[in-house]
Order: sequence, then C-alpha cells, then structure tokens
Amino acid sequence: MKHSNTFMLAFCSIFASCSTTNTKMNNTIKEPVAKISATNLEKHGDIRTDNYYWLNQRENPEVIAYLEEENNYYNTLTAHTKDFQQDLFEEMKSRIKEDDSSVPYFYNGYWYLTRFEKGKDYPIYTRKKETLEAEEEILFDCNEMAKGHAYFKLGGLNISDDNKFAAFGVDTVSRREYTIQIKNLETGEILPEKIEKTTGSSTWAADNKSLFYSRKDEQTLRADRIFKHLLGSAITTDELIFNEKDETFNTYIYRSKSKKYLIIGSESTLTSEYQILEASNPEGKFRVFQKRTRGLEYSVSHYNDHFYIVTNKDKATNFKLMITPETATTKENWKDLIPHREDVLLEGIDIFKDYLVVSERFNGLSQIKIQPWDNPEQSYYLPFNSETFTAYTTTNVDFDTEILRYGYQSMATPSSVIDFNMRTKEKTVKKEQEVLGGKFNKENYTEERVWATAADGTKIPISLVYKKGMKKDGTNPLLQYAYGSYGSTMEPYFSTVRLSLLDRGFVYAIAHIRGGEDLGREWYENGKLLKKKNTFTDFIDCSKFLIDQKYTSPKHLYAEGGSAGGLLMGVVLNDAPELYNGVIAQVPFVDVVTTMLDDSIPLTTGEYDEWGNPNEKEYYDYMKSYSPYDNVKAQDYPNLYISTGFHDSQVQYWEPAKWIAKLRAMRTNKKLLFLDTNMDAGHGGASGRFEALKEVAKEYAFLFDLEGIKK
Repeated sequence: MKHSNTFMLAFCSIFASCSTTNTKMNNTIKEPVAKISATNLEKHGDIRTDNYYWLNQRENPEVIAYLEEENNYYNTLTAHTKDFQQDLFEEMKSRIKEDDSSVPYFYNGYWYLTRFEKGKDYPIYTRKKETLEAEEEILFDCNEMAKGHAYFKLGGLNISDDNKFAAFGVDTVSRREYTIQIKNLETGEILPEKIEKTTGSSTWAADNKSLFYSRKDEQTLRADRIFKHLLGSAITTDELIFNEKDETFNTYIYRSKSKKYLIIGSESTLTSEYQILEASNPEGKFRVFQKRTRGLEYSVSHYNDHFYIVTNKDKATNFKLMITPETATTKENWKDLIPHREDVLLEGIDIFKDYLVVSERFNGLSQIKIQPWDNPEQSYYLPFNSETFTAYTTTNVDFDTEILRYGYQSMATPSSVIDFNMRTKEKTVKKEQEVLGGKFNKENYTEERVWATAADGTKIPISLVYKKGMKKDGTNPLLQYAYGSYGSTMEPYFSTVRLSLLDRGFVYAIAHIRGGEDLGREWYENGKLLKKKNTFTDFIDCSKFLIDQKYTSPKHLYAEGGSAGGLLMGVVLNDAPELYNGVIAQVPFVDVVTTMLDDSIPLTTGEYDEWGNPNEKEYYDYMKSYSPYDNVKAQDYPNLYISTGFHDSQVQYWEPAKWIAKLRAMRTNKKLLFLDTNMDAGHGGASGRFEALKEVAKEYAFLFDLEGIKK
C-alpha cells in the first residue's frame, strides 16, 4: 500500500469529443460482467456482502479469464488510440538521452557510475580504479541479466571492504522478493550460493566474508529476520541473528557511514529500535541502542566517538537532533544539539569530517543547512530562489571531504547534480538533465504555488506548471495529482514525460494534501487514522479552488493517484464525481476494510498505525465510512482508467478487479470504465526504463481522447 519511494509519473467517453470509430466499437463489444457470488463478511456484528470476493482466487481459471476479458475490453475500445500511444511513446522516449550515465562518485578507492546504452532498457553498473581515466570494469550488465525475463530488477548492490566481492539482489517476478547472490569481482564468477525470499538488501562485515541480510515471511512478505551468511558456506547453515516477532514491525540491516558499526533497524509507523555491533567483530552479539518505546521514533548516525540521533523524543513533533557517546546510547544520555522547532521539520542529516549538513523543510519547501563542527555560529543555508522547487542531498559516502553533493529541480527546471564546496561556497554543476529534441526551453513554462482553503480553514499548497501564456478561462484541461499518506512528501519535481501533457495545453497540479509531511509532521498526523478523511476533503477542496480560479472546469478536470493515492481516487470518485471528467487510478488500494482485516496479506499488520486496526470497532466503523469499495453507490461516475499488476505484493490485483466490477453494476451512466492488468508485473509496473513509458502513454492517450486531442 505504500508508495515507493517510485512511483510519482502519471479516458474516451461517448460524447462530442469521441471519434465515430470508438462509438461504433462501443456498440460491438459488451462490457465484462463479473459473476456474482455473494460472500457475507461479519465483524463487530456488522455484515458486509461482497459479491466479488471470489476474485481473490489467484489460481482460479475463472479469475484469469475475467482479467483477460477486461484487458480485451480495454484494448478493443482504445484500439483507435494505439497509433497515438505509439507516437506518444516515441515522443517521450526521444527526449531521453539513451546513452546516459550518472555522475561518478568515489568510494573506497574506486569511482562508481551507472550508465545506459542506446536502445537498451536496463542500466550497466561499472567502476574505475582510483581515476576516471582508468579502464572501466563492468560489474553488472542488467540488459544481459534481464534476458528471458518479462520483469527484471537488480537492487542492494553492496561491495566488500577489500573490493573483491559484490552482493546483489535480483527480482524477476515483481513481488519485491529478491534472490541474493555474490559475484567475485576479480574472476567475474557468480558464486553458486543463492539466498531466496529476501529484501535484496545486505551488508558486509569488515572481515570480507560475513554477509548479513534480511529475509521475508513467505506469506506476508514482511521483512522479519536477519541472517548471517559466511562466504562459501551452505545457505542452510546461515545463522539467524535476529527475529522480529512483532507483526507490526519490519527489520533491516546496514552499515554506518563511518564503517565502524553494523546496525539492525526495526521500524513500525510510529516506533523505532536499533541494535549495534562493531563491524570488525561479526561473531559478536548485537546490543540494543535504545529499546522500543511506543511513539518514540529515532534514527542514528555515527561519527568519531558519538552517535547523532534524529528523534521526536520529548514531544519533538517536527524532530530534533541529539547527541550521545557511543558507550552510553540509551535515551537518558541523549543531549540536544539542534532543538525542536515548531515551524521547521528536521528531515535528516549528512555527517562529514568538518561539517554537519542538515536537511529541513520550512513552509513546505526544502532547505539545506551547512554547519561547521568547529564553529556552529558560522552555519548558513544554501540559497534557493524559486517559488516552488525541491533540493536534496544525494550520494555523500565520503567522510573526509569538503564537497557536498546535492540535487535540485523544479517543475519547469530539469534536475541537476551539484557539487558544493562547503568551505569556499563554490558550486559546480556536475550534470543537468538533458532534454533532447531541441524543443524544450524552461522559459516557455510558468510554475507557481497557490494555496487552496480547506473546509476547516486550513491552507493547502498546490504546485502548478503550465505553458506560458495560458488564459484562466476555465477551458484548460488540468491533471491534478496527489498521494497523501505515510508522511510521504510530494516534491514539485521535473518530468520530461510530463512535457507531452504541457505542450498539448494541460495544466499539471500537485496537491500537497494532509497525510503527507509537506508542511511538517503535524501535516501527516492530521491526515491519518481517525483524521484520514482530511486527506480526501483536502484534494476535493483543491479541485474546487482550481475550478473557482478558472484554471479549469469540471468538464476538463482530471485526477490521478496510485497505491494509497489510488485509495484517494476511489474516495474522490464516490464523494465528488461531478468535479471530474476522468480519473486515473494506478494499483489502487480500494478495499480497505477487507484488506486490513486479513493479516495474511503482505503489509497489513504493519499498516495499523497508518489506517487503524479494524479489529477495534472504532477504526472498523471509520474505515468502512470511506472505503471506496464499500461505498460505491448508484450515481453517475466519471470516466475511469485503472491499472494494476497481477503479481503486486502491496495492493493485490483483486482490489481493483472487484472495484470495477461493482462500479459497473452500480453506476447510473455509461462513461468508460477500464481495467488494464499487466499480467507480468507488480506494484511498480514494468521494469524497463522504456517499457514504463508505454504505460504512461496509455494514461496520456486516455486523457487526450477525452479532450478530443488527436495528436
């Protein structure tokens, strides 16, 4: 149900804007009708009747047949847009530098970089010893590794201290279950041991032979165990180091930037706990840093003989920075270094030998503060002048440097990677994202931040971008996007793909609604659990504001959201269908009550702190009052395009399948309802960088068809 991090890139009806071809086709193919087989679901004395509960039988041939019928219906009714989809795909692809590469970073004697080759979908991971002029060593060519797989993802790349071994994870199903393997970088041999059912993440101890990794529960896919593998030994002999038995927690392991400590983390939505062990002593016993206390969140960074802790201790809602000796890590020893501030969210820190870098958020915008260790009074902020932008520290793996690497972009400004000298304050743009084709000029676009007023008086920021010269007369098509869950901040980011919308007259809007952390921690707290409805009403109030200000009108307004943002789309469809001409719902989490009552489904128990536990009647009643599937009713609904993945581990395919079946049975109009299931993919969609563009092209063609835009 969570968004990854990934996930942030984005219909035809039977009226004037539709082609005669589509009208004719609509008369020759019938909408799929799912079989009704009533299942009564009872909780707290309340009975819900689910006519489509049977669709959760993944191996049932009837289920497969229904999904394929839905796909055929979608493909048939959009056949007249297929050429346009292909043109859009080629257009979006043409802006991307195919033979692109990352900015190299230096780590432990090697320069590392990732590059792409023209015409290929997947990255190539390489390194060069000591200088960039050295011979390139290819670590992994994912194009070769992906052959024969409909889906391929490499993750968790991790190099041993002696630079000899690389541990890596591979997922070929798209259920985020990775198989970890080890490559000998001197011989090129991939060792025979395969560690299955993992998160893909691992870390080496200082002995270059002990590899620690996290494993998943086979049914729930919760990361619940930490193991230690000794190079060359049988997987069956791997030692269980830690078992996270609390079903609301996930666990993981990493190594501190100082390289001194192995750190096991355990996290739920509201609570953190860490265990530490010297990386030079992998046979030792991990010790608890600070035992879990419900509501206490903290993260740790090590430097010299101290730990630095970002925490909400002492009711620090927006978090503060504390310090403690490495020999005394429990909370009574923590001392304030940067105190809590009511109007500034402390998002994280980067530690260097001579500088502390603090990432903050004020009034919804990013800030980066540089603070010398030896002279804190000389601290300063990096200057950012745009009205709406995002700035963030990136790959900073080296302690002993005065160079900070950070990224910057806005909705009209391509992303840049910048090296900033913290002593001289000189900056070097190492790379600015290229937009090929010769047509892009950021001066051709206007970006602004406006504030809508919610029903309770709260001001909600909206980031906008559109073609310069647009008239606010209500005739502009506008796509409004939001997420609004898990405290995930929706940054005003740049997208080459989005240019295909803007250049055809669309306005693009990101609504920074409650449930995210855009305006601080309270912004999140006021959009979760028993305040979750603020998320939905904020989005609707933003839509009304955009209509009132004549950026658009209901005839031309579209909404989009994915995963938990798909839940948002479901509620919006039920509560304010008259505001939208069309909606895009990607992998939507729409059957909230049933899913949250089923603790065998991946991630459910870990979600209680976000949505509530429906085993308690108060939360059950509240969830039921907004759950999109439970609240479908007899009314007119906008045009709808739903995408999902058959192998999705986070939002199971049957949620959107049941939802569209019920919408068809209940709605009082005949606008289009499409369910498009990728039978090979999961929550993140297609894995190749260009294959993913084809999915966006489908969405955009749907929007353009509704607007009567033919090319």
